[in-house]
Amino acid sequence: MRAADAVILGKANLSEWANIRSNFSISGWSAIGGQTRNPYALDRNPCGSSSGSAAAVAAGEVEAAIGTETDGSITCPAAINGVVGLKPTVGLVSRRRIIPISHSQDTAGPIAKDVTTAARVLSAIAGSDPDDPATRDADAHGSDYLSVLKTDALNGARIGVMRFATGWSPETDKVFEQALSVLKKKGATLVDIKELKDRDKIGAAEFQVLLTELKADLNVYLATTPPAVKTRTLADVIAFNSAHAERELGLFGQDTFIKAEGTKGLDHPDYKKARETSLRIAGRDGIDAMIAKDHLDALVCPTMPPAWKIDAANGDQIKGGGAGDLAAVAGYPHLTVPMGGVRGMPVGLSIIGPAWSEARLLGYGFAYEQAIKLKMAPRFLPAIEGSPEIAPLLEPMKR
Repeated sequence: MRAADAVILGKANLSEWANIRSNFSISGWSAIGGQTRNPYALDRNPCGSSSGSAAAVAAGEVEAAIGTETDGSITCPAAINGVVGLKPTVGLVSRRRIIPISHSQDTAGPIAKDVTTAARVLSAIAGSDPDDPATRDADAHGSDYLSVLKTDALNGARIGVMRFATGWSPETDKVFEQALSVLKKKGATLVDIKELKDRDKIGAAEFQVLLTELKADLNVYLATTPPAVKTRTLADVIAFNSAHAERELGLFGQDTFIKAEGTKGLDHPDYKKARETSLRIAGRDGIDAMIAKDHLDALVCPTMPPAWKIDAANGDQIKGGGAGDLAAVAGYPHLTVPMGGVRGMPVGLSIIGPAWSEARLLGYGFAYEQAIKLKMAPRFLPAIEGSPEIAPLLEPMKR
């Protein structure tokens, strides 16, 4: 990025261990950085794990930031903070020196104020790296992503509408219907997709994959760190957290770490079966099949519901969200662009495609962005319940 004339201002706060330490974590919290807050309402969560990256862009501190994603960690915070996020094809951007969770799903990607800026960043960071074998084909698939940004990119496009990935937020669905109308007006043909077979089986299989790869990949990574780093294995990290429990475990535990430590390695049949199952449902029988069946160019759905409140008692309270897990498990690209607001909180439109389709997705996102010309800016409200639009509705009627 520096070689492309970017000015690096600093490091953003990241959810503790990228939200893989516990199933009861609070997105945006780390022991070092404390709690990241959503610039639209400071009592609401910024999502994660790339929480600080998205919040910094939304707050206007930077034009772009780098996030990392295993499943939702770029696209969720981008959508919930009202900015653009792109989770690239796994292998388009090097993972060198990124602390791993999963070699199958990890990638870095841009979070930006608009699609043009995201394209600029991706053009700079995409490419093959001999230190990351997954990127061996990146140079063959890379592009000048700015060159594809055209206002008529949606004209003639066939877009699959993943209806099975809606219904968890009625107000978000209303905004989504408005987004679909814009896509249609810009020349896209919309094809409804009502169901995805075995959708409910992805979660458990993916979790087994992440647990197993976390232990294997993190142990390899920590073995390469400088001698001053005393935590050399996942078991060491668990012990460190226990030894510093007042700060590290004061809000939530490390139950996921402990489960990962108990896994049996990448050669174990349970891991291999879980990877085959999740990859098949998300990829071959999922995104690939949906696109092939109706000769589609991309798939769309809402990204996430509006931001939930920061909850130190219960952890994240996410009601549901989209189809980002399909792109994450398959290793395919996923772009989210702002599509509107619910009670003043941003929600995003997901545009998902097959492997190496970043240029196409960015083109569609740019055409949509230019068509709606959305004007939303953070107000840094203590809470949306205190806003002029909502506060009067919470008061009793005068008699």
